[in-house]
Amino acid sequence: MMCYRMFMAMWMAMCLVPIATISPNSVLIRSLSPNDIVVYIPLHIIVYRDGRYEKLVGCDTTPAGVDPSSGVQSKDVVILPDAPLSARLYIPKSQNRHVKKLPLLFYYHGGGFICGTAAEPNTHNLLNLIAAESNAMIVSVDYRTVPDNRIPTAYDDSWEAIKWAAQHVDGNGPESWINEYADLGHVFFAGESSGANIAHQMAIRAGSENMGGSINLEGIILLHPFFWGATSVGSEDPNSKYIEYVEMIWTFDYPETSGLDDPFLNPAMDPKLSNLGGSKVLVYVAELDNLRNRGWYYKYILEKSGWKGKINVIEDKGVGHVYFLSDPSLESARAMRTNISTFINT
Repeated sequence: MMCYRMFMAMWMAMCLVPIATISPNSVLIRSLSPNDIVVYIPLHIIVYRDGRYEKLVGCDTTPAGVDPSSGVQSKDVVILPDAPLSARLYIPKSQNRHVKKLPLLFYYHGGGFICGTAAEPNTHNLLNLIAAESNAMIVSVDYRTVPDNRIPTAYDDSWEAIKWAAQHVDGNGPESWINEYADLGHVFFAGESSGANIAHQMAIRAGSENMGGSINLEGIILLHPFFWGATSVGSEDPNSKYIEYVEMIWTFDYPETSGLDDPFLNPAMDPKLSNLGGSKVLVYVAELDNLRNRGWYYKYILEKSGWKGKINVIEDKGVGHVYFLSDPSLESARAMRTNISTFINT
């Protein structure tokens, strides 16, 4: 499908614009007729009456290889050919690998379950930095996305990737990098936005299902997690248009959902919350992010659930949703990566 490069700030200003107001003469969208559009989700997707669609962000890709600034190596691997399901693997340069085995981080990109891939440039650049600075191996899961594959496909694909990695526990799995470098006793799940939602769900499954001792999940890292609920929390405005936006995305992602209190979207409604795998959680929120309160609320409900681990929430001031992807040089983005490294290595 054809992708358009959108200017983020302009799209945010257009958030929740009714379909009837989209002009075919728009600077950004020149070929659209409002009568031909059946779904329009700003920042995500346009679906036409004839079934075609255009994803609006996260469409660009960059190849795997050696990152010239960090020396991190990456490559793409196939996990399930028939799905298809793949992942991009990262290992730090050899002189940084002080020990043979490295912590293994599963990473899930964001994009509202609709946009983005493991090869998206901002995601790729972020993971080069994390691999280098945390001295960790990374499996960036290229799970299938909406609308071709509705939820729960993203969750199922992500779990398949974990099971695939678990095959390497004895050092004789199908992927040489995992056999040689990954410490399956030192595993973490992480992601941003909807990817953080996936990381949480994978930790629930890891804590609820028997993995046969093949991997040991130590903790999860949730960056600006995409959670919501039918009842406002914290300083959320119950009359905010953002609620409509979340509902628009979620019902498009998951037509069979029970609503905004679906346990996939609202962890407070999940009876398995206390089963969360791992003993520690790091959550990042942003002051100017509409999802900010949900990150803080996650700490409250997780501690209240009876889960026995430790959770820490850090809030960055003056920044918005997933700002660290577009500007990794900001001091707050650097501090975030330092904290991720400390979280993984202590």
